[in-house]
Amino acid sequence: MLEQLSWKVGGQQGEGVESTGETFAVALNRRGYYVYSFRHFSSRIKGGHSNDKVRVSLRRFRAAADYTDVLLAFDQESIDVNVGEMRPGGIIIADAKFQPTAPDHVRLFPVPLTKIAEECGSAIMKNMVSLGASACVLGLPVDIFNEVVEERFRRKGQKIVDQNIEAIRRGFEHMKELGGADPEFALKPADGQRRLFMSGNDALALGALAAGARVMAAYPITPASDIMEYLIKKMPKVGGVVVQTEDEIAAMTMTIGAAYGGARAFTATSGPGLSLMMEAIGLAGMTETPVVIVDTQRGGPSTGLPTKQEQSDLLAALFGTHGEIPKIVLCPATTEDCFTVMADAFNLAEQYQCPVIVMSDLQLSLSKQTTDHLKLDDISIDRGYVLSEADLQAHTTPQGFKRYEFTESGISPRVFPGTKGGLHHVTGVEHVETGRPNETSPNRKVMMEKRMRKLQSVELPNSVVSTGDEDADLVVIGIGSNVGAIEEAREQLAAEGYKVGHAHVHALFPFPTKSLQAAIAKAKQVLVVENNYTGQLRHLMSFFGVQHPNVSSLVKYDGRPFLPVEIYNHCKGLM
Repeated sequence: MLEQLSWKVGGQQGEGVESTGETFAVALNRRGYYVYSFRHFSSRIKGGHSNDKVRVSLRRFRAAADYTDVLLAFDQESIDVNVGEMRPGGIIIADAKFQPTAPDHVRLFPVPLTKIAEECGSAIMKNMVSLGASACVLGLPVDIFNEVVEERFRRKGQKIVDQNIEAIRRGFEHMKELGGADPEFALKPADGQRRLFMSGNDALALGALAAGARVMAAYPITPASDIMEYLIKKMPKVGGVVVQTEDEIAAMTMTIGAAYGGARAFTATSGPGLSLMMEAIGLAGMTETPVVIVDTQRGGPSTGLPTKQEQSDLLAALFGTHGEIPKIVLCPATTEDCFTVMADAFNLAEQYQCPVIVMSDLQLSLSKQTTDHLKLDDISIDRGYVLSEADLQAHTTPQGFKRYEFTESGISPRVFPGTKGGLHHVTGVEHVETGRPNETSPNRKVMMEKRMRKLQSVELPNSVVSTGDEDADLVVIGIGSNVGAIEEAREQLAAEGYKVGHAHVHALFPFPTKSLQAAIAKAKQVLVVENNYTGQLRHLMSFFGVQHPNVSSLVKYDGRPFLPVEIYNHCKGLM
């Protein structure tokens, strides 16, 4: 019996591929399996090949499998595109309607998915028929999907629920008649524990709520839109508001206004939107307004690859704004990180009174995975250096409240609008302590130094998380969603006797020079793994003074996430 399985469904966009994968993944997650699901889809509503690859296991993995065991194919293209990754002896369940063909190294089962679905009430239910056939092959009970189907279709009436369940049963029975039930593909029973199943976007949205965010202003953009769509339903329940703006510029400036007004406010976007927001992010830096921006990276430049994986916004996040401002850039790697990072982001934004950018990527944002129960006790709220009316007198002059008061730390006191005695000027022009414009050279020098002092000599805790051999010959450095593929490759190499370490970067600015330097100090070689062409993380290491005589890169920029085997093979070649 199998301890893990790689299952995939493929077809045309709009053909029910996503709902098929979602139903399969949720049902298996509820049985206590660890599930990791990644969807490949086109940047259009209908048409173009789409697939959902689901990894089911008795232990946690955070990356798609290197291979596929079972493929559900709704058309010949799905076979042609995906058969190359199928392991010998793998099973393809294909709709007999298109007379499928497949190479000899796999077992092909033509099943009349469409015909059976039509007999059950509608051809659209061929995906339910295919799920029944899958259950038969994997030795799963025929009713494993019933709970999920009932939840999904309840609002359409009991007749629709019953028809879909009947389609699953018919698919199961037909596959059984074909002899498709194979003990080789039967899954070992899981522990039956209920765990969360969510995407990084879900976790980011939930984390924002837990952190006290009550305003979100955003413009829809793949792959960030799910955050806004989730919060449109949830934010009003806690007295908050979500505003869909006319563009990303409006979203950023509205976020600044809400944050200045005292709310915890944020926006979420992707690379093209981040570019549009840059001038306003500079305004937040100049006015020392605490804002949070989530950037879910995708393939660029321009419209680029809206639905594909990339990590190419790193330099833009650090250096995109004109002029120089202090900012903080955080990089979650797992769904659990996405939840807690939002609390960190809002706390840091208010403690240091600067923009905080949370860098996700498409794989992390959209992949759904089994997630540990999120702990609200891990969330704390720190509003930073905020004065009450009673505290204001010591920070006020005849010209007004010294909102930008010179301090040793560079962090000035702030007040929420409406606080008696807190009157001050706010402008994007260079200014004095009370906010009044002043462009003289002496004032510019001291005010610039005040702002930049905030993050000097700061290295955030847990900026680098290290695993593996402390005396490793090779240390692999990664960022974002690559954590799963790197860690799996490292574990495999360790099992073969190789001494490999893994240092994962969780903050890009302030850059964790000391922590990274310590992580690679004993290594003979360093490999930096990232999804971009130019090796941006490696360049940042050099720019910020991380030194090692033998550093190389493994980059991937074809729109697909790393597979563990790609990292494993590359590391093996270096050893």
